[in-house]
Amino acid sequence: MMNNQQYPSLLLQKAVNEMSRLPGIGSKTALRLVLHMLRQDVVEVDSLAQSITELRHGVRYCQVCHNICDSEHCSICSSPNRDRSMVCVVENVQDVMAIENTQQYKGLYHVLGGIISPMDGIGPADLEIQSLVERVEAGGIKEVILALSPTMEGDTTNFYIYRKIRDTGVRVTVIARGVAQNDELQYTDEVTLGRALVGRTLFG
Repeated sequence: MMNNQQYPSLLLQKAVNEMSRLPGIGSKTALRLVLHMLRQDVVEVDSLAQSITELRHGVRYCQVCHNICDSEHCSICSSPNRDRSMVCVVENVQDVMAIENTQQYKGLYHVLGGIISPMDGIGPADLEIQSLVERVEAGGIKEVILALSPTMEGDTTNFYIYRKIRDTGVRVTVIARGVAQNDELQYTDEVTLGRALVGRTLFG
């Protein structure tokens, strides 16, 4: 990162420092973005700042599936047109968006908020696994689709969930291995992901 003497303004330096804290944004990119904003109309920059503030303070998580939403329940859980007998288990919100873009799935979701990763200090208790178990045990769900990334951590999480719900009588399936090993679901193209969903197989 540049030192303090290379910034002509402390306000500029502060903005660059904050921007560079974002994932994938280094100090050079942060400086370029901040200088770009300085060239924009004040109204546009104020609108951006306001939208970020409103996002952080206003966005909520669905009480049922833990997807991002603006109220207690997301639009998917609230929709009367979704198949409530199916729940697709995903790692994060980006995966929900990726699957929705395939237009191949009409059931509900359950967002774990991550996957089990001992190396990163993430265990089952840090994820929304227990709430998934409670949804299944409450009845009405006939199939749970495990749609986690085909990595070692994803497979570990799949197996843990399977052990927790296998005695409920619910059908447990996993998306087909059309998704390449070690690929993150959100970066898989829509056609491949759609085929992986349609071609899902029984787990275990």
